Amino acid sequence: MKKAIEQLTEEQLIEVKRQMNIYNQGVQEIIPTEELELKVAKSVLEKRPLKIKLGLDPSAPDVHLGHTVVLKKIKQFQDNGHIIQLLIGDFTGKIGDPTGKSVARKQLTDDEVKYNAKTYFEQFGKIVDMEKVELHYNSKWLAKLNFEDVIQLAGKITVARLMERDDFEERIALGKPISLHEFFYPLMQGYDSVVLESDIELGGTDQHFNILMGRHFQEKFGKEKQIAMLMPLLEGLDGVEKMSKSKKNYIGIDESPQEMYGKAMSIPDELMNKYLELITDLTPEQIDFLKEDLELGKLHPRDAKMLLAKTIVRMYHGLEDAEKAEQHFISVFQKGTVPDEIPVIEWQGANEMPVINLLVELKLLSSKSEARRMIKNNGVKLNGNRVEDTDLQVAISDGLIVQVGKRKFVKIKK
Repeated sequence: MKKAIEQLTEEQLIEVKRQMNIYNQGVQEIIPTEELELKVAKSVLEKRPLKIKLGLDPSAPDVHLGHTVVLKKIKQFQDNGHIIQLLIGDFTGKIGDPTGKSVARKQLTDDEVKYNAKTYFEQFGKIVDMEKVELHYNSKWLAKLNFEDVIQLAGKITVARLMERDDFEERIALGKPISLHEFFYPLMQGYDSVVLESDIELGGTDQHFNILMGRHFQEKFGKEKQIAMLMPLLEGLDGVEKMSKSKKNYIGIDESPQEMYGKAMSIPDELMNKYLELITDLTPEQIDFLKEDLELGKLHPRDAKMLLAKTIVRMYHGLEDAEKAEQHFISVFQKGTVPDEIPVIEWQGANEMPVINLLVELKLLSSKSEARRMIKNNGVKLNGNRVEDTDLQVAISDGLIVQVGKRKFVKIKK
């Protein structure tokens, strides 16, 4: 494969360098980097697209900005004419990836896997061209393996190698159980790369072990080894934990423009550069320009964050909705006015009730304890007046505006 670079014309060398500059942007680790350049060179020389694999176990159907870090990189390969292999783990999804888990994951049913996969496709289409994506389901080959095949597959990996996984090692140290079927997850993910003959597999840094299994098993089966391309994990709105719906620190790509913009404005200042690099479609030159202006004090962090928020909304909803969301934010949050358009609820309940009950009844908060905490944190207003008494009895009148936090408004109609 090294001969490929020696045979390249000057024009082809320029093309290899161009692609490598793109693929290196925002990547945490490439294993090994030199092999990636050789693969790209061979692809350019032979005019043969590379096969880029992204494996998904559809355990949660909502796509958020954390997922788009990898999808943005996938789009870069797609734009350069390479083949995207989107692998849906409808077989492995029934087992569940134990990565980062202190206990075994809940196994999914066929219906759950199919529903989640369909939702993924619809949302991924906002980022990549799904018509040019190869869709694969690993049940096509994994379900056909007989017990002898499984034994032979297991014979190509040692227990010591499997125990290198941090989560397995940690669970054993803590005396927590590991089911035997969990050891087969990385084996199956590695075998997927054998079947697909993938050149590159992408994933987050938490998939380091699983993706390297692809290289291991391709070598054992006499195939050319894939490159592992690991993307950094995106911290959520709390600035600490990985973005996750369960941690409620996420921005979903299907959320409304106003919700998306408002959430983006709560991104910690120290994470703005990372968000700009990993989840926006701004060019490296544009990002460098923004960074320089921030460092020199030419650009206020608030204005930079507004640009980030507007860019995020524009990418998923279009420029017109992004501009409306920005004006809504300025009007409501900077000027302190009530938005022109807020949800109206037909009220058929009691004429008076405790404020905590009202907040739960309107589904603005999920529980009375959460409502009580929000009031104590000065996060509830009635007709623009802050509620300070958690025992307040509210006279429910026509046109009453209830506000929770900075983004939730409801108008009552009787």
